[in-house]
Formats: sequence, structure tokens, C-alpha cells
Amino acid sequence: MSVYIIPIILIVLILYGTYKKVNVYSAFCQGAKSSLDLVKGIFPYIVAIMISVALFRVSGLASQLVQFLTPLFNVLGIPSEVCELVLLKPFTGSGSLSILEDIISRYGADSYISRCACVIMGGSETVFYVSAVYFAGSKQKIAPAIIISLFGGILSAIIGCLFCKIM
Repeated sequence: MSVYIIPIILIVLILYGTYKKVNVYSAFCQGAKSSLDLVKGIFPYIVAIMISVALFRVSGLASQLVQFLTPLFNVLGIPSEVCELVLLKPFTGSGSLSILEDIISRYGADSYISRCACVIMGGSETVFYVSAVYFAGSKQKIAPAIIISLFGGILSAIIGCLFCKIM
């Protein structure tokens, strides 16, 4: 059934546009043209984030920061094995997914550490990527949104790990 949803939506939109006497193809091309301007505007921000994350991991700074913050994370109830995931999730979704895969293959899918990692992965967002996309064309101040999002991410990690320990 889910395979048919997108084609059905497209057919309904074309029929509705035709019913309203809208040149559907022209409207589609106009939307595609304006989306290229958006991509051109946010592309430098996305590339900067991707390069920064790669440098962060390759330079060894990520592992040093994990070692430094592990005692604090342990006090907060976050296992040291998932510290790198907590640190990198705000920057990269695919890199975080790679770390999650390593954790699950190393500790098993039903372990406490893997459950914590899954909750952290699902309970937080790639804050800097999303901020780059949403605030690229905006004149709004970005710092408050990033700070609140990062606080929400760490709070969800703490509460998520607590629930994983209880259950």
C-alpha cells in the first residue's frame, strides 16, 4: 500500500491543478527553478559542516574530547561508550549512524549500551545541519536556537539513558 502513496498524491495534485485551470507543468518548473536558488544558498554551509566534522574526527580531537567529557557524562548517567555519539550527533547524521552501527555490532542489539545509543540517535537532531538549512536565507539570530537545541539533545540523552536503565 505504501508504494502507491506518492504516485497517488502526484496524480491527485495534477488532477486538482488541472481542475483549477493551473498550468501544472509550468508551476512545477517554476518551483524547481526556485529550489535551485535555495540549494545554491545553503550549499556552502552544508559543505562547511561536512568538512568540519571530517576534520574533527580525523584530527583526533573527537577522541580527546570524549576522554575529557567521559567522567561528566558518567555522572549524568550516559555510558562512556556512547559519548562520541552524543558529541557528533548534532553535527552529522550519517556519521552518527556509523557510530551507532559500531556500537550495536560491538555490544549487541539488546544491550544497555546499544539501547542508550538508539535512544540518543532517535531523541536528538543534527542541530548544525538543520540550522544551516533553515537559517541560511534568514536574518534571524541563530545562536539561541542552537543553544536550546543542544540543551534539548543532552537532556534527551540523559533521560533516555535513565529510562533504558530502568526498563
